[in-house]
Amino acid sequence: MASPVQATVEEFVKALRASEVRVSPAEVIDAHRALMEIGYADRALVKDALCVTLAKTEEEVFRFEECFDAFFSRDAFREGPPPRAGGGEASGETAGGEAGDLPLAQMLLANDGIALNQAMEAAARRARASDVRLNTQRNLLSRRMLDEMGLRELEELIQRLREMGLPRDAALADRLAERREALFEEASRFVDRQMQLYARETGRRMRETLLGQAKLTAIEPEDMRQMEALVKRMAKRLATRYSRKRHRAHKGRLDVRKTIRRSMPYGGVPFDIVWKTETIEKPKIVAICDVSRSVAAAAQFMLLFLYSLNEVIEKLEAFAFSDRLIRVGDILEAEELDSAIASIIKKIGMRPTDYGRALVDFSELHRDAIDRHTTIIILGDGRSNYSNPRLDIMREIAHRARAVIWLNPEPETYWGQGDSRMDQYKRFCHVAKVCNTLNQLERIIEDVLRTYMPH
Repeated sequence: MASPVQATVEEFVKALRASEVRVSPAEVIDAHRALMEIGYADRALVKDALCVTLAKTEEEVFRFEECFDAFFSRDAFREGPPPRAGGGEASGETAGGEAGDLPLAQMLLANDGIALNQAMEAAARRARASDVRLNTQRNLLSRRMLDEMGLRELEELIQRLREMGLPRDAALADRLAERREALFEEASRFVDRQMQLYARETGRRMRETLLGQAKLTAIEPEDMRQMEALVKRMAKRLATRYSRKRHRAHKGRLDVRKTIRRSMPYGGVPFDIVWKTETIEKPKIVAICDVSRSVAAAAQFMLLFLYSLNEVIEKLEAFAFSDRLIRVGDILEAEELDSAIASIIKKIGMRPTDYGRALVDFSELHRDAIDRHTTIIILGDGRSNYSNPRLDIMREIAHRARAVIWLNPEPETYWGQGDSRMDQYKRFCHVAKVCNTLNQLERIIEDVLRTYMPH
């Protein structure tokens, strides 16, 4: 059975992992060894020793310090009201000495905050409070902890005292009932701290999961900051995945020619084996975003996503349009990204859509720069207000480019309905998919990086 100190360190490690600080079993052993060497008397020294052994990056150090301060902070129990004059209940003397038989009643009557704190810590460990993950578990966990402390026995004692009918017993029952209510409040505070330690990141991840599945065209204003942070994190993950190596070995595929050539100085003995490799180049991406009223929100997130991928994209050109098309790359580079996107939408967005006019403008601005290394990503609903869709220009773009990817926020059943020309445009697209959530956007952009990268 683990000692109290060892159990405390293990609970702290669980809190660190819940805060997304990666801690391996070997690092936990190192932490225990460090604490055995330095002892536990100096809080600052203990904190430094644990930080050195458990946190590995600047971000993890920040998370460690937050978690350490929250985990090892202890709020003192609030003192209950003083006993009423003449009650005599603080002595714990009742008919049959019933209050003296129950430790929880003794601690409450004596206002022993230290003992109550220790008892609640032990009860929380037995009730597995560190397993809390959801807000709906708060009340259940509080009750379990209090039951472990002896709440049921306390309630039975209060009931027996009231049934005795003597003034002294009734006064003692009232006193215990008052302290019981205070105990409920302390348990609630304790569980709040457990939620902060063990469930904060779980709650954040659950919220991000829901936001990843939410429609981009229906994001609430209060969720925008969290959505932007989620977009940047997704983009960083893809950038890390696709920028680690520019040359990748095809293990298992022998390069016979190079192996024979290198074996010639050794009389044909293949001492130096050569494997075939492929060179991974960064793709050129052109983003064309419809920023009319119906799809402006989705375009905002796609621009944010693509510009967060600058580690793997060699050249990114961005255009935006409603009735006319303009180049917006300079705006995005000159201003902070958030304000730049707002400026773009204010300058060219929220107008009636004309895809034919936008394609003419794009052809005049950028047609000669399109080659077989260029992937074009169009975000829009394909609704052109019954104007000429200029399918001839779409055909030419598709012929010049490596790939044309069309992301449509509308369900596929709407394509071709009313003023939608999507059923005609998709004939010139290598990929035409519904894209109205961040999860869909991430999957499609990853597919672009994996499939349409020039080799």
